Amino acid sequence: MVCTIFAAIMNNMKNYIGICALAIAVLSCKGKASDAQTEQVDGLYSAVQANSQQAEARQQGQIATPHFDQKSEKAQVVRLFEIPAPLKDRPEQILHRRGYTTSYNQTTKTPNWVAWHLTAAHTKGRILREQEVFMEDEDIAKGQRATDNDYYNSRYDRGHMCPAGDNKWDQQAMTQSFLFTNICPQNHGLNKYEWNDLEMLCREWARKYGAVDIVCGPLFTTSGEQKTIGRNKVWVPEAFFKVVLCRQGSPKAIGFVYQNVGKKQAMADAVRSVDEIERLTKMDFFPELDDKTETRIEAKAELSDWYIPRKP
Repeated sequence: MVCTIFAAIMNNMKNYIGICALAIAVLSCKGKASDAQTEQVDGLYSAVQANSQQAEARQQGQIATPHFDQKSEKAQVVRLFEIPAPLKDRPEQILHRRGYTTSYNQTTKTPNWVAWHLTAAHTKGRILREQEVFMEDEDIAKGQRATDNDYYNSRYDRGHMCPAGDNKWDQQAMTQSFLFTNICPQNHGLNKYEWNDLEMLCREWARKYGAVDIVCGPLFTTSGEQKTIGRNKVWVPEAFFKVVLCRQGSPKAIGFVYQNVGKKQAMADAVRSVDEIERLTKMDFFPELDDKTETRIEAKAELSDWYIPRKP
């Protein structure tokens, strides 16, 4: 009899604790979002990124991960707008990392694309890149992956697609940004100047608009012999693309193409519409957008529509 009463009391305590936890979660979502709440949402997003059991759902942008909407207080679904549609015309192995997702091509030994959701919170952090080293990705079989020796004396930089500067918020994210499945052979001048300038501008946009969705990757020659480096014959891109989506307010998108060379390239000359880059890459970007919005924002690109910080 005593045991039965004790069990009933414990069961009621569990229910009470559960109700309290739910109430706290709902109350925390009322009113204007605080920095702490924003960090909680970022943490949720990162947790979703890391869940490899949801790989197929990620490709379709339909991960059913509930969170509380700041205004409606109703459970919502995290939809990963940055993930392109699955590729059918080339090798593709989807790899989920803490700070990004990559579509890896075992033929080129480079990513087809790398995509990530960059929030304002993720543009800040204390994690430094100085202690990091470039690493082989052991999720890829030997002989099908790039190595550090492939780049040695190649005259090409180990060029990040998802930059280290976007991963200062987390140690694991920073370390994983140095995996060769996130790297392409990149001209040193491009890596140091134009590509770096574009990366910094994307961080400015994330801070200005709250978050942006980014996809970038290599473009290879369509004529002539394909240049490679190293024993594993890593393909050298002819150019690089980047597309950026802002969903705050009236959605907008913009694309860029930079040649993989050391000569100076003006950002205004590199601007392309997302439609143009889809034709170049034969990829479908931002498929989670409704068709009307996708058609509208992908048809044109104007740098003047985006915030450009003033130089000091």
